[in-house]
Amino acid sequence: MNWKSLNCYLNLWILLIFIGLPFKSIAQDSEKWNVNEPPGEFKELKINTSEGTWMNLDVSPDGQNIVFDMLGDIFILPVSGGKATALRTGHAFEIQPRFSPDGSKISFTSDAGGGDNIWIMNADGSEATQITKEDFRLLNNAVWTPDGQYLIARKHFTSQRSLGAGELWMYHITGGSGIQLTKKKNEQQDAGEPWVSRDGKYVYYSEDIYPGGYFQYNKDPNHQIYAIKRYNLEDGKTERVAGGPGGAVRPQTSPDGTLLAFVKRVRTKSVLYLQDLSTGEEWPVFDDLSKDQQEAWAIFGLYPNYNWTPDGNSLIVWSKGGFKKIDINSFQVADIPFDVEVTHKLTETVKFENNPSPDNLEIKVIRNAVTSPDGKMLVFQAAGYLWKKQLPNGKPTRITSATDLESEPSYSKDGNKITYVTWNYEEMGAIYT
Repeated sequence: MNWKSLNCYLNLWILLIFIGLPFKSIAQDSEKWNVNEPPGEFKELKINTSEGTWMNLDVSPDGQNIVFDMLGDIFILPVSGGKATALRTGHAFEIQPRFSPDGSKISFTSDAGGGDNIWIMNADGSEATQITKEDFRLLNNAVWTPDGQYLIARKHFTSQRSLGAGELWMYHITGGSGIQLTKKKNEQQDAGEPWVSRDGKYVYYSEDIYPGGYFQYNKDPNHQIYAIKRYNLEDGKTERVAGGPGGAVRPQTSPDGTLLAFVKRVRTKSVLYLQDLSTGEEWPVFDDLSKDQQEAWAIFGLYPNYNWTPDGNSLIVWSKGGFKKIDINSFQVADIPFDVEVTHKLTETVKFENNPSPDNLEIKVIRNAVTSPDGKMLVFQAAGYLWKKQLPNGKPTRITSATDLESEPSYSKDGNKITYVTWNYEEMGAIYT
């Protein structure tokens, strides 16, 4: 084929590609996945409950209402308790509601756009709008700046390990790509749970400071895993505020800015603490929280959101299924009763029939494959035993009739013998030839 003919073919292919693009785009748009309208058969499940698990809450600026999440839906409730009103329901998983400083809007985390992003709606649940539009570095745990113009959220980064680490980013309520505030210390130790001081000067957050520089299992929370730091929005400097034995997570400053509430582990209990920000003095106020997640990988936070009442005299938290109002002066605790009625659509479980003991087993993967020195025989492990196969098209047959697990075959240089290892739970490992 000469160059002229080749150019003709290339031009033809390019033309066909461009002709096909509009039709492909139309097809993709028509088949675009809708989180709230997935295909398939559903059944309805009606839920009526007065308890809930791991419920994030916030208190309205006027102190009249509590907004909270349950099973991926968002509800509002009088601060005195009673029947909850649904603000957001459906298939989308929506959590972590937070009132704007003037109480007119609520921010929340939602996957309605295909992945976890920050959204805003009116306080009555209307006019929900997606603010961030990340499709890989997903976001959660948004909080408002005091002027109500910005949201600061945790952004998740992954690398070689899927666990990843968080950074704090700031977004205008009209959207945009955001501004990075903090930089992750490494690829595996997390930071998150932001809170902005009422004067707008500081962003408080929790950070994994456990020694080693990477995520570890079997950590001891009674030493120190997490500490609370604060980022100065004026000069960009960061300082540590709380930590020590038991760590410190989920920071929340009082309305007057004098006290810091946080969660600390004390032996087997997660305890709500206060710190005087001027003196550093700390004391417990409530020791009946549900267990925090300091040992785990808690991308959405180490304890559910809570908040102060506007007068600064009480904290309202979720614990062990319900809402508690804790007087910080008398330490008296009052339950806030609630009732939730909601209907969820559940997909039918997809089931496949599998025979656990078939007469014939099709092997999908072989291991430890080695060829004989003359290249005529293949030895490999499959289904726990060693097999041999004449190359190229021979039928595999067992090498031994033993019942122990067999693996790691190795030919002798002359090809007359094979060395391999075995295992059973009585005699354990052995080497055979």
